[in-house]
Amino acid sequence: MMLLISSPAGAGKTSLSRRLVADHSELRLSISATTRAPRPGEEEGREYYFKTRDEFEAMIARGEFLEYATVNGNYYGTPKQPVLEALEAGHDVLFDIDWQGAAQIAEKQPDDSVRVFILPPVWSDLERRLRARAQDSDEVIEARLRLGREEIAHWTAYDYVIVNKNFDRAYADLGHIYRAERIKPGRNPWLPGFVDGLLGE
Repeated sequence: MMLLISSPAGAGKTSLSRRLVADHSELRLSISATTRAPRPGEEEGREYYFKTRDEFEAMIARGEFLEYATVNGNYYGTPKQPVLEALEAGHDVLFDIDWQGAAQIAEKQPDDSVRVFILPPVWSDLERRLRARAQDSDEVIEARLRLGREEIAHWTAYDYVIVNKNFDRAYADLGHIYRAERIKPGRNPWLPGFVDGLLGE
């Protein structure tokens, strides 16, 4: 399964995503590549793979991305190989991803994709959270808020929507979604054999 989680910046998707991955050993976090500069405290290969524009465009030319898009003047994309390796090893993969990337992946892999959108309880929460990070200039924050309105416009394309009014409640809802999707028959290829064994006893 590919769990695609989107939200406007500041709505909590990264915190929710990383906690879900930490609590489920079978779930892997997809690390995106980007051409934006690292923020304070970010590490190569943990938050992102940081690439120059030339490096990123060379990866596009070689067909190395599962999806990619331009956001706020920077490239963002999902390197294909680590995702395929995780899926082939029997793991689920979580994507902390914008609406464009989620749409591309869901179009290519509709049966394997589950889309979850995270909303803030009130719009002012987004600006407050972005300013509390103290990582971006006023200009960048304003751009991220404009982008957030565009992101929210696509919420109806998602399978589930969570309003992050309370982190623990939102996390519980996300966990329930993941577990429910995980036990669908089509995602458990061992079930037919198990049922045959039951009936053969």
